[in-house]
Amino acid sequence: MARDEPGGSHIPKPFPDSGGPHSAPKKDGDLRINRRIRAREIRVIDPNGQQLGIMPPELALQKAIDLGLDLVEVSPESRPPVCRIMDYGKFKYAQKKKEAEARKNQVSTTVKEVKFRPKIEAHDFAFKV
Repeated sequence: MARDEPGGSHIPKPFPDSGGPHSAPKKDGDLRINRRIRAREIRVIDPNGQQLGIMPPELALQKAIDLGLDLVEVSPESRPPVCRIMDYGKFKYAQKKKEAEARKNQVSTTVKEVKFRPKIEAHDFAFKV
């Protein structure tokens, strides 16, 4: 039922953009960024690939803001979670381009349907197969 229909009850979810307060991202493309990172401590990697160490997310976010970039959680399953300071928009654009290139180079196989009659000749059979 829609929200505007009489008798319809709409209960908003407490976390509309995620599965809940303790769930991991739903799919590979859903990365937590900036203030959505909820771990107490995170391992931080700077834009050049150098490890900055383990620190609270607030400090890491401040470093990212100072650089004019985003703090992106790239490995939520590890302990502590690994976060990278990067330009998230540029990262998503490159990821989308890479996926499009992979789709473009993908080989598609086609299955040919053939009808055979009981009195088919050997040459006709070989030609169809």
